Amino acid sequence: MSDKATLEVNGNKHEFPIVVGTENEVAIDVKTLRGVTGGVITIDAGYKNTGSCESAITFLDGEKGILRYRGYSIEELAEKADFLEVAYLLIFGELPTLGQLDKFHSDIKKHSVVDDDVKKILDAFPKSAHPMGVLSSLTSALTAFNPSSVNVDSEEDMYNSVVRILGKFPVLVAWTMRKKQGLPLYYGDSNLGYVENILKMMFKQPNEEQYIQNPILIDALDKLLILHADHEQNCSTSTVRIVGSSHAGLFASLSAGISALWGPLHGGANQAVLEMLEAIKEDGGDTKKYMAKAKDKTDPFRLMGFGHRVYKNFDPRARIIKKAADEVLGDLGVEDPILDIAKGLEQEALKDDYFVKRKLYPNVDFYSGIIYRAMGIPTDMFTVMFALGRLPGWIAQWREMRLRKEPIGRPRQLYIGETQRAFKTIEKR
Repeated sequence: MSDKATLEVNGNKHEFPIVVGTENEVAIDVKTLRGVTGGVITIDAGYKNTGSCESAITFLDGEKGILRYRGYSIEELAEKADFLEVAYLLIFGELPTLGQLDKFHSDIKKHSVVDDDVKKILDAFPKSAHPMGVLSSLTSALTAFNPSSVNVDSEEDMYNSVVRILGKFPVLVAWTMRKKQGLPLYYGDSNLGYVENILKMMFKQPNEEQYIQNPILIDALDKLLILHADHEQNCSTSTVRIVGSSHAGLFASLSAGISALWGPLHGGANQAVLEMLEAIKEDGGDTKKYMAKAKDKTDPFRLMGFGHRVYKNFDPRARIIKKAADEVLGDLGVEDPILDIAKGLEQEALKDDYFVKRKLYPNVDFYSGIIYRAMGIPTDMFTVMFALGRLPGWIAQWREMRLRKEPIGRPRQLYIGETQRAFKTIEKR
């Protein structure tokens, strides 16, 4: 392959470097395009063919169904690592030693206490507020209680900012749910593991003497958080990087990422799955009817949780979490018509030629929604749980962008509005 790409504009040829990644991905470096062509730009709505950065964090090949964090396959990490190990790997580049992991967890616990004034902010939200709006606001509010900016050239400053947010964020997640349910706020138990404590903070009841942990639920949540920890340059991650590129602080950048994740085309997809299942139930629960509607191009019905805009094969995360979903449902023995409908849709799609040929398999959003419902997590909290998993990926991306001293994000546009016209004064009374 040539190391140059040639572009001809108005009869003039211009050469641009070809850049090859470590997985042999090929890119054309067009950062000098406007300068050498007299202002010509590229148009790529949604940036589907535009690389906004070079990154060493996550490799994703949607055609082959590959997802790797720092070179480790998602399958191996989900099987052998826990969420805190994966968080350390994503953020710092290597798996931790036992000593590093113990210190990491200990330092996170030291920073888990949230200022009492944050509780006052939480109290001000009505119960009707969507948990994602609450979480985004509380995360941004942390800036007020940690006003000093992070010196990105100081490893100590950077490390402290990481453990601070990893300590406080699960508390905000749990408090957001408990506020919605009218339960007293609770810090959990510092003697527990990271994921175990998240479950206890969320679910312990006021009159409950002892909260009994379920190892199957711990394992399922651990896997869900790992599977959601990073996913290359998606909408929310790119938002975190572009906000951070202005040298906005970590908390402000994360708050922006949470808001981006909120949308139903992104993190809200697992909530949309459950809302779809609820609608099918209200209409009688006939899965065959809705499979037929999904195949009818004239029907506006959309089968949520099937297929993926990146993966053109089976979502590798879905293979892993399907097993966890089966284990959770089997262990809990939950009798729920919504979950029965979900299993019916899954079984029909996996054997229907229409879906198989188009590779429209159930994706991670489909199974994550099923698990969260079985665990007793309210539907409008599903995207909050997604944010909890994605937190280390956002931190890693923000940290990488700042350490690489990337320039402020400033996309161009092609103006298609009115050309210059004269202002006409109206006669005023």
